[in-house]
Amino acid sequence: MARREHSRQELAYKLARGCEDQALIGELLDKLSSEGLQSDERFTESFVSHRIDSGKGPMKIHQELRERGIEKTVIQQYLGSCSIDWLSHAETARIKKFGDSIPADCAEKSKQLRFLLNRGFSSQLISQLLS
Repeated sequence: MARREHSRQELAYKLARGCEDQALIGELLDKLSSEGLQSDERFTESFVSHRIDSGKGPMKIHQELRERGIEKTVIQQYLGSCSIDWLSHAETARIKKFGDSIPADCAEKSKQLRFLLNRGFSSQLISQLLS
């Protein structure tokens, strides 16, 4: 578990596999948090950085953080404070997958649109990129 940060929910799940006492797990997680060994904010920062490097967009990152038990306020606060140019980030992901040329036909444009939507970029941003 020391290789990367973990959310509180992830640690609770891992600990529950070996211990059925939920009160004990809660106490342990509280102690880890109070000693600064576990932090959802630090996990969020690390996770977002990794996902951005993987070519994921803000909507996908938000969804994955929610699945890991991070509160919406923490996610919105962190993503809001990041100075990320999502348009250039989406363009980089598109170029990496499809090359430099803008799609000429409707089928290729639809293919790229679906790819970027699946990566978690908004349709507004994608239409701006593909036009």
